[in-house]
Amino acid sequence: MATKLYIGNLSYNTTEAQLNEAFAAYGAVESVALITDRHSGQSKGFAFVEMTDDEEAKKAIRELDGKEMDERSINVSVARPRQERGPGGGGRGGGGYGGGNRKPPGGHNRERF
Repeated sequence: MATKLYIGNLSYNTTEAQLNEAFAAYGAVESVALITDRHSGQSKGFAFVEMTDDEEAKKAIRELDGKEMDERSINVSVARPRQERGPGGGGRGGGGYGGGNRKPPGGHNRERF
């Protein structure tokens, strides 16, 4: 079964080819996905590498976690399962206007008991 690894603290200059080469030294690499900003195309500084063999993936973690790549000390670990997201496209929570116990202009609450 393939093992998906998370690689963090990458330089923005690191390429998928460099990651493939580094991890292939420890076993068969199934895929490399360098995560980029969808608008600018610039790297977000992390990637996922999928390795075919579980033991080879563990060896890559042991050997590469904390090692330097492009002048940065990289973090390598088994990727956590992706969290399910609810329907809709992100968004930003509530409105931001008013709410609560607003007072009319003049600062006095005009309601009587």
